[in-house]
Amino acid sequence: MIVLTGGDLVLPDRILANGSLVIDAGRIAAIEPSPRVDPGGATIVDVGDGYIVPGFIDVHVHGVEGFDTLDAGDPIAAIASRLPRYGVTAFCPTSVACGPVALAAMLAHVSRSRAARPSGSARVLAAHLESNFINPEYRGAQPAECLRRPPGPAEAGHYVREGNSVRDGEFVREVDFSAREILDVIAAARPDVGIVTLAPELPGGVDLVRALTAAGHRVSLGHSGATLDEAMAAIDAGARHATHLFNRMTPLTHRAPGIAAAVLAREEVAVEIICDGYHVHPVVARIAVAAKGPARVMAITDGTAGSGIAPGSTARLGGRRIRVTDSAAVLDDGTLAGSTLTMDRAFRTVVTALGLSVVDAAIVCATTPARELGLAGLGVLAPGCVADLVVLDRGFRVRGTFIAGEQVYRGGVAA
Repeated sequence: MIVLTGGDLVLPDRILANGSLVIDAGRIAAIEPSPRVDPGGATIVDVGDGYIVPGFIDVHVHGVEGFDTLDAGDPIAAIASRLPRYGVTAFCPTSVACGPVALAAMLAHVSRSRAARPSGSARVLAAHLESNFINPEYRGAQPAECLRRPPGPAEAGHYVREGNSVRDGEFVREVDFSAREILDVIAAARPDVGIVTLAPELPGGVDLVRALTAAGHRVSLGHSGATLDEAMAAIDAGARHATHLFNRMTPLTHRAPGIAAAVLAREEVAVEIICDGYHVHPVVARIAVAAKGPARVMAITDGTAGSGIAPGSTARLGGRRIRVTDSAAVLDDGTLAGSTLTMDRAFRTVVTALGLSVVDAAIVCATTPARELGLAGLGVLAPGCVADLVVLDRGFRVRGTFIAGEQVYRGGVAA
């Protein structure tokens, strides 16, 4: 038994100042309104002048500290071992558009990491695929040669065919494959594919929303030029998620409101926001939270292998070189290529730049992602819930991370 005592507990509806949280057998056994003085056989951890919040859940992260989800080796395990220092207790490994061989390899790593979580590592959730089925005009850093139309009954679904592969340094990217092959990989790894991002305005896009939803996947609208009506049709077909709201989608205007307005207007859709203050201006992010409510907003990093390394460094995103700047990650041609954000900084930005309360920050960084992904017992501090939690100082820096009651990160070093 472990008792965290003396800090402010961030509960679902309030802050319990100077309370105690009791952990037993990996779960929260009790929440007490005052500091624990008598250990009663438990190990006492004095939190001091800090916050205890539910562990952060990042539903959109490509990598961290030089590791990308599509790297060779076992990048998913490497990423999982490094995320707890940023307060992340669970995450969805996220891919950019790629060929079927690379996708199958990544999903095999996801499957292994989900089946057996090493001590000290974040929980690996079902993957998020920024899939091949996005609009080329809104692809951003996604490789154009890997994009496909959703397959019709008698078509392969190619946008382009440029030989068998393209080489980028040591990375060989497949380009000679069909849309059907990608869907076959998804079908073969069904339990390990959670979120699938697509553009519903593509020919066959709404039908693909229906098919993926019927198969149990969570369809997300993104990298899209959809009109309001096209996005509404996709939501009617089962889409319940929006990928990095405002980024790589039609802008919201008062006469042509587009996809952003559709997902803001429909209560059943939860939206991701990259909370670094750069990808989305804090004022606009605050407007989105006001429109949706914290219960339908998920703070994400869209973090890359450039997250956690110094500006000026280089890393890879799906095999393509990216450069770390003071604000984000970019391709060699300057195209924005994801972020260098980490979830501790996202939490801090939500409070200090967006102006949300600490309670609401915990909701968008942990509670909403857990509920939207159906993760029972995660994302909140309450008796009976899993003891995945983070200790923050008053500057919202991570002092400790606990997963299933085990302290896996402690004040600057892995525990």
